[in-house]
Amino acid sequence: MTNTAYDDSNVFAKILRGEMPVHKVYEDAKTLAFMDIMPRVDGHVLVIPKAPSRNILDVAPDDLAHVIAVTQKIARAAKQAFQADGVALHQFSEAAGGQVVFHLHFHVLPMKEGVAMRPAGVIDDQALIAQYADILRAVLTNS
Repeated sequence: MTNTAYDDSNVFAKILRGEMPVHKVYEDAKTLAFMDIMPRVDGHVLVIPKAPSRNILDVAPDDLAHVIAVTQKIARAAKQAFQADGVALHQFSEAAGGQVVFHLHFHVLPMKEGVAMRPAGVIDDQALIAQYADILRAVLTNS
């Protein structure tokens, strides 16, 4: 049996409280989008609801609807910003489903034909990630 209670000490809760820095690309009253520090591809973004929810199994329907609409907005911008051929969305729920951080989040991965994803769990150059955030914010601002 898994613990299904929301733990407000998770890294995304800390980010939402301003306790950890991120390369923010989008924020509104209900959602935050920021660059993944362990990107699987160039331009890898995470989109999270601000409301505490462990994953897709317990999120309020209104919060889910809003976060997926923002995910679509980010996906469109990331495809353009990184000249991608397509976009992969990943969402994992519970440990058996591959979830590592227990706050609902969507991975937005701008994909290019013939370019494989990098291994998971490798922290990338923060200056490069900051540049990618600037590129994505510019597209979001102009769209």
